[in-house]
Amino acid sequence: MVRYRNLLAFLALAGLWGTAFMAIKAGLAYFPPVLFAAFRYDIAGLLMLGYALYATDRWRPRGRAEWALVGVGAVFLIAAYHAFLFVGEQGTTSAAAAVVVSLSPVLTTAFARVFLPSERLTTAGIAGILLGLVGVVVLTSPDPTNLLNGELLAEGLVFAAALSFALGSVLTRRIPAQLPIETMEAWSMVGGALLMHGVSVLLGESVATVEVTPAGIAALAYLSIAASAVGFLIYFDLLDRLGPIEINLVSYVAPVFAAISGALLLDESIDAATVAGFVLIFAGFVLLKRRALAAEWPRLRAALSGE
Repeated sequence: MVRYRNLLAFLALAGLWGTAFMAIKAGLAYFPPVLFAAFRYDIAGLLMLGYALYATDRWRPRGRAEWALVGVGAVFLIAAYHAFLFVGEQGTTSAAAAVVVSLSPVLTTAFARVFLPSERLTTAGIAGILLGLVGVVVLTSPDPTNLLNGELLAEGLVFAAALSFALGSVLTRRIPAQLPIETMEAWSMVGGALLMHGVSVLLGESVATVEVTPAGIAALAYLSIAASAVGFLIYFDLLDRLGPIEINLVSYVAPVFAAISGALLLDESIDAATVAGFVLIFAGFVLLKRRALAAEWPRLRAALSGE
């Protein structure tokens, strides 16, 4: 068990984050979408704040730069990402949503080229980004005669979620702050939850429309405690031992769990376009990160095997 600890933790994280897409889909039957996302991070934010207080010596941001870092995280990584995702998942499958979100590491590289000029793109890198975007087109299979059909619009909102997360990831790297990641995540969750409550009110969502059922409470608890609190604890642990490049690979294992859980628990089908889109997006990521992956592979293999 010690030998395969990293591998098991990696698969557990992919499983928690992949099945979260299924839990979102299931919970949307009982909650308005943005209010559902806000409730999730009310709970997860408080849990993460408690963990930051326990695990770090900097549980509260200080100074303008650190609060700016939290603000970017709250707006883009939590509020915009989850509001778009939860609304979008009303009209598409768990697997399709997870595949579109797996484009985030590819989009992050594209935004980095714009906002971080030192990170230059090669011809192969540009090809990787284009390949990832082609994957999204294949997955959505747009019909030129009906571009605003429900499923395409829903997947477009999920794509907007991926864009928000990628942009937020890059903007946080531009802010010169040394805030512990646990503290940054905790306060971003709290701030993002407050923002989503505001958006929920503006959209006319009401607590009165929430259906309090065992299934709905189970979905909310799973997302808040398992996928968010426990998931991020595993993420922080793996980030220290595997590094950011390897952690990106979770995005490409998670859709497998999303597809399986959606098929088993929600009777969702997995079509050829979803599979083809996933393959193209993953190929784009590999093309973008080919050198980093090749350089990190020996260390990753050793870390996963416990050598």
